[in-house]
Amino acid sequence: MSQVERHSRVTLHYRLGLTDGQVLEDNFDDEPMTVRLGRGEMAEGLELALLGLRTGDEQTIDIGPDLAFGHIDETLFRRLARNEFDPSFELERGLIIEFATDDGQTLPGTVIDFDEQIVHIDLNHPLAGQTVRYSVKILDVETDETDSSTLH
Repeated sequence: MSQVERHSRVTLHYRLGLTDGQVLEDNFDDEPMTVRLGRGEMAEGLELALLGLRTGDEQTIDIGPDLAFGHIDETLFRRLARNEFDPSFELERGLIIEFATDDGQTLPGTVIDFDEQIVHIDLNHPLAGQTVRYSVKILDVETDETDSSTLH
């Protein structure tokens, strides 16, 4: 039975939530997810916590902001003019909007507050600053000793 290593291809069921029991994502009743570790496909803390697990293992892992979605960065709060948004666009607190960056990427921003003139946006990851809880069940582990992709 294979053990999860740095560049393993892992098929798993997972549940992502907060330590208060709130569930944000859950694929236990759906198709499992397959990821190659070391490619940034999942939070660094989860990848590290999977190391050493084997097919059939189940584990619940609490991961702090350092290794999950980062700490809140005060420099990522923005004030945008309300007229930069389509007048018919209905804003509400907590709404997550995708913004385009100068290099063509997208970045989620959460509406914190707004009035007729200004919209306050938080560009931190919605889970920044929070400890998240992953529950996983390892379904399959494939280890390719010849994989030379980097995880340094």
